Amino acid sequence: MRHALALHLALMRSVLRRMFASKLGGLLNILVIGIALSLPTGMYVLLKNAQGLVEQLSGSPQISLFLTLNAQEQDIAELHKRLEANESIAGIEFVARDRALEQLKQSTGLADVIGSLEKNPLPDAFIISPRQTEPQALDALREELAQLPRVEQAQLDSAWAHKLEALLRFGRLAVLILASLLSVALIAVTFNTIRLQILTQRDEIEVSRLIGATNGFIRRPFLYFGALQGLLGGITAWAIVAASLMLLNRPLDELSQLYASQFSIQPLNPGDSLSLLLFSLYLGWLGAWLSVTRHLSQIEPR
Repeated sequence: MRHALALHLALMRSVLRRMFASKLGGLLNILVIGIALSLPTGMYVLLKNAQGLVEQLSGSPQISLFLTLNAQEQDIAELHKRLEANESIAGIEFVARDRALEQLKQSTGLADVIGSLEKNPLPDAFIISPRQTEPQALDALREELAQLPRVEQAQLDSAWAHKLEALLRFGRLAVLILASLLSVALIAVTFNTIRLQILTQRDEIEVSRLIGATNGFIRRPFLYFGALQGLLGGITAWAIVAASLMLLNRPLDELSQLYASQFSIQPLNPGDSLSLLLFSLYLGWLGAWLSVTRHLSQIEPR
């Protein structure tokens, strides 16, 4: 076990020396990978933070149940029990018609006009806070509550939810397309880098085959090279995104203070950071595997 581990560590050191044999070339390859990966990663971070900001500004969706004017206290109590038993409802607030009228007086400044009314025209109402905020779930719950007895109207302002969902869906698709295109480009970069490595070591590969080396043995250092280059590119991308967010948060903090709020762009969490590094490592390994499989088949001992 120790011998195998020592061999792998020696191979890693050899790969690092080969990668930075030309320091400028090795650094440029890693920088190209890092910049390419930082673009979709930065868009993902901004999209994730934008989702939280929009939800914070929009507030939680609510459904208003307006009861019939002839609803009695017993009817209201029975309806309240049925609402409490509904698992799709997170919170219930009852607004009596007298309280609603008083709030209307205070908010409109028309106390004299409202006070001249012979009777209260407002109905009793329940304010419902749903557990799920997806547009489809909100519409389904509104339709269900509208069928309850003594409910005159169930009102839901779901336009913001539909717009938010459409915007986020567009953003996720844009990030996915950009990440896919750049992933193909990064695989091509690694493919070409490994191709050049194989061409410069052609004689060494031919000699290795003459003395009985297997394709797996010959392929291993190239796969390590591609995976390590991809991993270093992923670390570079993470650093670029982290530094960019630090620079953006300073003016953003000043701007949010002007609007009496506190908002900052949150960086990648540990799970997303690990996913970025593993994905970049995989892209490097895949590009190396494709290249070495393609070109080793063309090399035969002379």
